Amino acid sequence: MPPTERTEPPNLRRAAGPLGIQTDTSIFSGEPMSLRHFLFAAVSAALSSAALAQAYPTKPIKLIVPFPAGSATDVVARVLAEGMTRELAQSIIVENKAGVQGTIGASEVAKAAADGYTLLVTTSTTQAAVTSLLKKVPYDPVKDFTPLGKIATTPFVLITNDKVPATDLKSFIAYVKANPGKVRFGQGSSGSWVSGSLFASMIGGDMQMIPYKGIPPAITDMLGGSIEVVFADLGNAQAQIKGGKVKAFGVTSTKRAPQLPELPAITEQVPGYELVPWFALVGPANLPKDIAAKLSTTLQKVLASPEAKTKLTAGGFDIDSTDAAGLAKLIDSEIKRWGQLTKAAKIEAE
Repeated sequence: MPPTERTEPPNLRRAAGPLGIQTDTSIFSGEPMSLRHFLFAAVSAALSSAALAQAYPTKPIKLIVPFPAGSATDVVARVLAEGMTRELAQSIIVENKAGVQGTIGASEVAKAAADGYTLLVTTSTTQAAVTSLLKKVPYDPVKDFTPLGKIATTPFVLITNDKVPATDLKSFIAYVKANPGKVRFGQGSSGSWVSGSLFASMIGGDMQMIPYKGIPPAITDMLGGSIEVVFADLGNAQAQIKGGKVKAFGVTSTKRAPQLPELPAITEQVPGYELVPWFALVGPANLPKDIAAKLSTTLQKVLASPEAKTKLTAGGFDIDSTDAAGLAKLIDSEIKRWGQLTKAAKIEAE
């Protein structure tokens, strides 16, 4: 029987060592390889990776906000940036990239390098609702991102300009039903879009949706009389209510908001009505585990700080944090839930 040939790895060749004994040699270095050398290289690589994560961040981090300045997401991002700057001893830069239901900014982060220097302050709009509202989304909300943690929630508030002849939620419902298709509501996000459409559907009315790049410009047009209604995040609504410039009829949460206890929950008049957006932090897919862990820990520290609690509460937010694993589960379940909501609201994908 002929001897069995030994097949050598393509990157090795045989070299004569002391006393003519052959040893494996790398074709890349020409130096003898040994188990000791291999282990040394492996340990060095592991230590280098750990050292890199420990040193992170070594330069400013960008927080991309997929909605305009002054939006609820923008407020959350700026509170987060302040706290992260303090915790990481590095500059955090907030950049607003608004448009197409937040998908422009989210898409930029999905395509960014997975090095921890470009992150997204995301929402239930960009990470869930768009899958049901848009025929084509330029990213996969699950596969293209690394979840880092949930931040907070805030309800919408149904506000109108002072020309609307209603004094409370009951009379506003009657007004909408008496004027089918004539009452215009501005939507500055998927959440405000679904809030308005779901409300109209559940009361048996019909309101005309007018799209905007964000809630602040929708409010501006409402005050000017171009539209009558906006389902605005609590923070933006609160400022207008205190200024006496708008009428407010209810909140979209199941309970009254502590910041505006005089306003009823819409579900008090429209049983089963509820829609509360959430905010979270994500990075590009395949973020190194050590860096992702550091960012997740930093996020929780920031949200536990008195400074963040005070500012977010004043802005109309309820801190409702989860870790990375909790956020991943939330995104999966919310994609399904928003599909059900858009169907109930009779919204067709655009």
